[in-house]
Amino acid sequence: MMKLNEESVLDLAVAVWKRRKWMGIVSFLLPFSLTIGTIAFLPSLYRSSALVLVDRQQVPEAFVRPTVTSGLETRLQTISQEVFSRARLDGIITRFHLYEDLKKRVAAEEVIERMRSDIQLEYRGVDRAGQRGTIAFAVSFRGKDPQTVAQVTNTLASFFIEENLKVRERQAAGTAEFLKAQLAEVKAKLDTQEKEVSQFKKRNLVDLPQQAAVNLGMIERLDTQLRANVDSQTRLAERRELLAKRAAQASEYIPNPHQPAPVFSSAPRDHVSAPAGPSPVQSPVLVDPSAAELLRLQQELRAMRSRFSDKYPDVVRLRAAIEFLEKEISERPRPVPPVAKAETKTDATAEVKTEVSPAPAPVQAMIPNPYLQPLRQAQEEMEADIRALRAEEQRLRASIATYVGRMQNAPKLEQELIEVTRDYDSTRELYGSLLKRYEEALLAESMEQRQKGEQFRVLDPAVPAEEPIAPNRVRLGILAVVLSLGLAVGAVVSAERIRPAFHSVDALRVFSNVPVLLSIPAIVTGRDVLRRQRQGRLAMVAVVLAMAVLVGSSYFFAHGNEYLVSLMTRGRS
Repeated sequence: MMKLNEESVLDLAVAVWKRRKWMGIVSFLLPFSLTIGTIAFLPSLYRSSALVLVDRQQVPEAFVRPTVTSGLETRLQTISQEVFSRARLDGIITRFHLYEDLKKRVAAEEVIERMRSDIQLEYRGVDRAGQRGTIAFAVSFRGKDPQTVAQVTNTLASFFIEENLKVRERQAAGTAEFLKAQLAEVKAKLDTQEKEVSQFKKRNLVDLPQQAAVNLGMIERLDTQLRANVDSQTRLAERRELLAKRAAQASEYIPNPHQPAPVFSSAPRDHVSAPAGPSPVQSPVLVDPSAAELLRLQQELRAMRSRFSDKYPDVVRLRAAIEFLEKEISERPRPVPPVAKAETKTDATAEVKTEVSPAPAPVQAMIPNPYLQPLRQAQEEMEADIRALRAEEQRLRASIATYVGRMQNAPKLEQELIEVTRDYDSTRELYGSLLKRYEEALLAESMEQRQKGEQFRVLDPAVPAEEPIAPNRVRLGILAVVLSLGLAVGAVVSAERIRPAFHSVDALRVFSNVPVLLSIPAIVTGRDVLRRQRQGRLAMVAVVLAMAVLVGSSYFFAHGNEYLVSLMTRGRS
């Protein structure tokens, strides 16, 4: 049964082919000629690729920090926008005479877009700690002429290299220029604030908190000088009182040593009475005050030397007074009374006693006491010293009050200084930071100008391709044969379906239950043969003309149509 069915189908196919073979042939030839012509006339596209290596910065980043810190992929995207700009691509199209046929049919903007679609950028990298790092990229271009395609590819690679250098130099220069402008602004602000701080410190130079230790030391020194001044005033006052007492005890006049000695009588010590008139009177016992004073001064000098040096003012004064008294006593003759009894004692009071028996004598002439003059001169000098010490005391107290006021004003000035210097310190820190960054930016700019930074280098330049990448004519030819066969089969089947007919008695008997009595074969005359031959020739000419038209159309449509080829190869190239 299966064999019978297969034979029936085969017989049916053979019968149909015999009836519709010319229709099937024409249905196959027309689309086949169109597709084959199109495939044959399509231009061949070639692709060339240039490999560009990314050379890292030659100077270690520990010494010079680069100003270009963006990622390589991001920077490549930016550079691509520059390279693929309309001006750049239009220059390349004009230089290499690209898309001459396309420029006649479409606008210039579409030609630019077409070239952008023909350019490909592919990143190549390695895995670094789980992340993929780009170390190279490939630039490729496709076109009809392999020589031109290689030249265009190398030109695009050179554009990437040049644009990368320009971008890095421009970014480094822009960074340095920006930092320079910011540095100038901050410096102007810093100068203004520094002038304000300087003026504040000049106005309050001695009252600043930094001078607290100096002011405290000056207060201590002035206080020491004040205590020494007060002690000196006390000692001078005591000596002045002592000199005043001695001056009060000394006689205004003493006996003349060149006159006869007076008559001495017993009288209280340290008192001298002189005659009041020309008449003779009884005189008291006289004691030489110079000798007594000399002895007292010598004792006082010994006491002063035990406490002070020989250059001390009081020691010098005592030595001068002692020399004066010694000279005076040595040059003056001493009177010898007729009846005298002298008794000298050396004790703590250093007094000289002289006792004589009363006897009448003539009045002795009196002269001024020469010892009073040094005493009075010493008193005047002490008064002058005391006045000078008092003036110095007032000056010291005023100075101490001034320094105490400065110490009391220091906390307030410290707060004001903090407020004044707060902005100055922050501005100075900002200036230092900007200055450091500006110097680093200058180093980075110099590095980029000398091309020591990250660079692009063509590792494999583009060469002309030997084989086209598109179209794949073998594959397209097979597809055209399959498509044409499908159309032919479809046309034959459609014709059989559209115009049903019975081509045998058996087919009629199967279709209808009416019995077939007679079968008359077709009667073919000579005229019918001639008519069929004429129709066959006309059909053949029509088919040939149709095929020619289709081939011409395919040539017009496919010749130089790179866009059609790119559509066919999109996703594979």
